[in-house]
Amino acid sequence: MSERYTAMLVEQVEKRKFERKITERSIDDLPEGELLVRVRYSSLNFKDALSSIGNPGVSRNFPHTPGIDAAGEIVECSDGSFKPGDEVLITGFDLGMNTAGGFGQYIRIPSKWVVALPAGLTQKEAMVYGTAGFTAGLSLLAMAGAGVKPADGEILVTGATGGVGSVAIALLAKAGYQAVAATGKADQVDFLKGLGAADVVGRDVVLEGADKPMMRERWAGVIDCVGGDYLAAAIKSTKYGGTVTCCGLTASPDLNINVFPFILRGVSLLGIDSVECPMEPRLALWNKLAGDWKLDSLDALTDECGLDGLDARIDAMLKGELKGRTLVNLDK
Repeated sequence: MSERYTAMLVEQVEKRKFERKITERSIDDLPEGELLVRVRYSSLNFKDALSSIGNPGVSRNFPHTPGIDAAGEIVECSDGSFKPGDEVLITGFDLGMNTAGGFGQYIRIPSKWVVALPAGLTQKEAMVYGTAGFTAGLSLLAMAGAGVKPADGEILVTGATGGVGSVAIALLAKAGYQAVAATGKADQVDFLKGLGAADVVGRDVVLEGADKPMMRERWAGVIDCVGGDYLAAAIKSTKYGGTVTCCGLTASPDLNINVFPFILRGVSLLGIDSVECPMEPRLALWNKLAGDWKLDSLDALTDECGLDGLDARIDAMLKGELKGRTLVNLDK
């Protein structure tokens, strides 16, 4: 098939210098895979922003089309797992990393990466969640599975205006938890409370007393999206028997902490990975996001753009200026 389509392409023009542009590509250029998918929607995640500037921890092969999320319809299927016209979504695995991703109107991928679009969820809604929302859902599942209940007290969410954090606030509120949003953006209090945050605190509140081996107990649980000193402080201030989930590293990948919270308060630290999440729990969570946990606030979370609007939003994301979720409409 020699049909051409529109995509964002990141090219390496010289050592450590990358340029991105919207251009036409040929379907023949796509990698091998059982499924050819016509992408209708994608979303912008921090990993996509890193891929778009050539971060070697995300993408190493260029030219490259980022986009770790995609939703659309099956065009071709060589193994019988789907039929043409089936609506599907894809998040994680190698999509948008070193495999051409959702910032192009077509992708070709292995069938084992793909989830049939759950009943009760549109392609657009699936991409408002995207990897960020899926990660937030995994975090809440892990925390609740560890025994943290709504009656136990406040749940801290760090990096609350970001993609994972904003969806986590909304999901916690939907599930009946008292979510406390931590952010450095004082002008976003109304946005966060509109998503369901019971309280909004500055980063200084999270870090107050962090130089001590242990801090005053406050949080029944934590969904940490940034890592570094904020994660360390959150662990030190979690109540006895509480659970902290960890899924981000925008502040730092390093964790400087002692063992006291773990052996004196029985605090648990659970790592969250959405990329290689096995298919059975992946399907279960997507069905939950389409059902019991489906958010009424998806529109409030969302800024929509076409491929031609991505460049400015990538720059804004890298500067920490975005909030909520950026939906990418491939037909816009």
